[in-house]
Amino acid sequence: MASSKKVLIIVENLPVPFDRRVWMEATTLQKAGYEVAVISPTGNGFDKDYEVIEQIHIYRHPLPPEESSVIGYLREYSWAINWQFRLAKRVWRERGFDVIHICNPPDLLFLVAGWFKLFHGIWVIFDHHDLSPEMYEAKYQRRDIFYHGLRWAERLTYATADMVISTNESHREVALNRGHKKSEKVFVVRSAPDLSRFCRMPPNPNYRRGKNYLIGYMGVMGEPEGIDYLLRMVYYIVKQKNRSDIHFMLIGSGPAIEKLKALSKELEVTDFVEFTGFKQGEELLERLSSCDVCVEPSPTSTYNENCTMNKILEYMAMGKAIVQFDLREGRRSAQEASLYAKPNDEVEFAEKILELLDSPEFREKIGAEGRRRMEEILEWKYQAPKLLEAYDKIWQS
Repeated sequence: MASSKKVLIIVENLPVPFDRRVWMEATTLQKAGYEVAVISPTGNGFDKDYEVIEQIHIYRHPLPPEESSVIGYLREYSWAINWQFRLAKRVWRERGFDVIHICNPPDLLFLVAGWFKLFHGIWVIFDHHDLSPEMYEAKYQRRDIFYHGLRWAERLTYATADMVISTNESHREVALNRGHKKSEKVFVVRSAPDLSRFCRMPPNPNYRRGKNYLIGYMGVMGEPEGIDYLLRMVYYIVKQKNRSDIHFMLIGSGPAIEKLKALSKELEVTDFVEFTGFKQGEELLERLSSCDVCVEPSPTSTYNENCTMNKILEYMAMGKAIVQFDLREGRRSAQEASLYAKPNDEVEFAEKILELLDSPEFREKIGAEGRRRMEEILEWKYQAPKLLEAYDKIWQS
C-alpha cells in the first residue's frame, strides 16, 4: 500500500511551500497515501527550521546572501549541500524514506541522493527543473571549466537517478540524449498551477498607481530573465511613444535586483516602474488579476529556448493576455494565448504591448484562450496523474 511508502524531497532553489511546483508535488503524493518530508532553504517568510503543513514535514536550512557570481554560487551550493546532507540524515533517523526526490538546480544533489542510494538502497527520482549548463552559459556568456563541470554534474545526476521527471519535452530530450535514460524512465510533468488554489480575484485599481493601464511581470530577477530588456521597453513606451498612462509592476526579486533598480533610475523611468519584491497568497493573485497585460521578456538563449517559464502558465491561469519573445517552449505553452515578438527585438515587443492595450477585445480574446488551455489541457489536475505514474513505475522496476 502507498501508505507505507515514504518520500523525501530536496529542493534548494526556493523555500517550501513558496516553491509552487514542489509544493504541488508534495501535496499530491501525500493525498495519494505517501508520507512526505521536504528539505528546503528558509526565506520569503518561511523561516522556521521545522514545521508541518498539510501533513507535509518541512525541514529548512539557511543560505548565505544571494550573489550573482561564480564564487557566490559555489559558496551557496557548498553551504546548501552540507545542510541538506545533515538534514537528510536527520529525516532518515526520525522518519526514514524509500525514495529521495531531488530537484535541481544545483545538479549537485546527486551527492546526497547517491550516498543514501549506495548505503541504504533507496530509489532516486531526479526532478529536472532547469538546464544548469545552459543557465550558466546564459548568465556568463562562456563555456569554461565551470560550464563543463556542470555538464559533468548533470551526467552524474542522471546516472544516479532511477527515474526522471522533466518539466517539458525539451528537457525530456535532454534526459534521453545527454542523460542516456530509457524512454520509459522519463516522464513529463509540467509546472501548471492548481486552478482550485491559483484562481482569479477581483482587480484592485490601487495597483495602477493612478495610471490607466497596468503591465505585470512576475518571477526571478537575474541575468537570464531579461528584465533589462523590459526596462528599455518601458523607456521606449514612455519616452519615445509618449505613453505616460501605463504603470509597470515587477513582482519578484533576485541577484540582479539592485542593478535593475539602478538601470531604472538611469533610464529615468522610476515613476512608471514598481519593484514590489516577492509576493504570495491572495496579494499575488490580486496583483496578477489587476493587470491588463502580462509580459515574459526572457531573451533568446539555449537555456531560455528550452525552459518552460512558470510565469507563462500562471498568466494563462489568470486569463491574461501575454507578450513574450518567440521562444520554443514559450510558444508550446501559450500557443494562441500570447503575442510573440522577434527574439530580442525590444521595439517590436513594446509595440505588441501597445497593440494589446489599444484593443480590449483582442486582449480579452487571447486571455480567454490561455484560460481555456489551462482548464482543458495544462492545469495541475492533468499533471498529477503523470507524477503518480512515475512513482508507481519506480516500485515496479
